[in-house]
Amino acid sequence: MKIIRTVPEMQRTSDELRKDKRIAFVPTMGYLHEGHLALVRKARELADVVIVSIFVNPIQFGPKEDLSRYPRDFDRDADLLGKEKTDIIFYPDDGEMYTEGFTTYVEVRKLEDHLCGKSRIGHFTGVATVVAKLFNIVKPHYAIFGQKDYQQLMVIERMVKDLNMDVEIVPYPTVREADGMAMSSRNSYLSETERKKARLISASLRRAQELIKEGERKTETIRKAVDDILHQEEGIEVEYIDICDTGTLEDVPVVAGRAVLAIACRIGKTRLIDNTILTEA
Repeated sequence: MKIIRTVPEMQRTSDELRKDKRIAFVPTMGYLHEGHLALVRKARELADVVIVSIFVNPIQFGPKEDLSRYPRDFDRDADLLGKEKTDIIFYPDDGEMYTEGFTTYVEVRKLEDHLCGKSRIGHFTGVATVVAKLFNIVKPHYAIFGQKDYQQLMVIERMVKDLNMDVEIVPYPTVREADGMAMSSRNSYLSETERKKARLISASLRRAQELIKEGERKTETIRKAVDDILHQEEGIEVEYIDICDTGTLEDVPVVAGRAVLAIACRIGKTRLIDNTILTEA
């Protein structure tokens, strides 16, 4: 496994590889868990070469967010990726990705106005910008993204389509713990008590699925049932419970065909997100 720290070396390496090989890419911010590793395994199925980036992107964090305490452990990550037979880790520092005088950003309008974008102003501009840069540096044929952050996936897909980027975006289902909780690097922030409360998030999603199977279609009724579950315990601060069109992320009054139910809440100091696709039977 090769570790590359600079943009020019990564670009030269990818140019050489693309002459006769297919590249699959998994962008991450490190502190890897089984969800990330599932993406790496999917990448291995798709291509000859698997490249994983580890970069905690400063421009997607707001001034009051957790950039300074975001978990980092490169040696641990490298060990995990080595066991998955990853070919290359691209591990740049901030100065390598954002050189002095950097002023260019990618903004995906409309999609970033919903869900997390309503409170995390500028977050998805930071995400789209770093991913666009990574695509230009790594030059993959495929890029694999988890569906846990559904809005991020939609933003990236729209950016790739609108800017005619030569990369195929491959969505991957949310990987969950045994109790149903979505895997996330931020789960490491939770105390044991907070971790138990966090289980209510996935429980509320399951209740929504049950209501759909029972014939309920009104989103306000489903949202109320989800909210009731999330408030079974004190200490869960709900940021939003939205049921949206799967493409535009606009709120919908009824589930007709498919809709995405997305949740964001805070437990203690930790912000957690999750979602599920509601499908009309």
